Amino acid sequence: MFQHQGFGKTTIIRDIIRQISTGIKEIKFLAINVGVVDERGEIASLFRGIPQNDIGIKTDVIDNVPKNLGMKMLIRSMAPKVIVADEIGSSEDIEAIKYAICSGAKGLFTAHGANFEDISLNPIIKNLIATNIIERIIFLDEENKGKIKDVFVLNKKNGEYERSVDKI
Repeated sequence: MFQHQGFGKTTIIRDIIRQISTGIKEIKFLAINVGVVDERGEIASLFRGIPQNDIGIKTDVIDNVPKNLGMKMLIRSMAPKVIVADEIGSSEDIEAIKYAICSGAKGLFTAHGANFEDISLNPIIKNLIATNIIERIIFLDEENKGKIKDVFVLNKKNGEYERSVDKI
């Protein structure tokens, strides 16, 4: 999920975590284990180890550690099915994401970028795109906070990203 600050990335990711970790009865989606690296304490807002935000019943959180270290710690000790980190951006983050994905976890990550062309120019994000690790790239609408503007989906046959017409 990409966009500049103030468009609701962290709020949306928090809600997605809650739904994955609690399950969604309406679509018969069972809860699964989620591991969150909350480097700056913005997602779970832990206080004495207890999340102050509702992030679901099957969510483990590591906070106040660098994302790359936290992702590796979660994979090794908690075995999450989904790993989450907000505002990725360093080459160490990318290596940790590759490690998590190769370990069998799915990932949910946010970063800054206005459009597909913008993130394609970022050498660090470009690395993830080039390896086809990212299945979907979602951009939020600048004019409507919390709303989706564009979705790009990886075409596994040709390895290229195509704009999705059904948004998700």
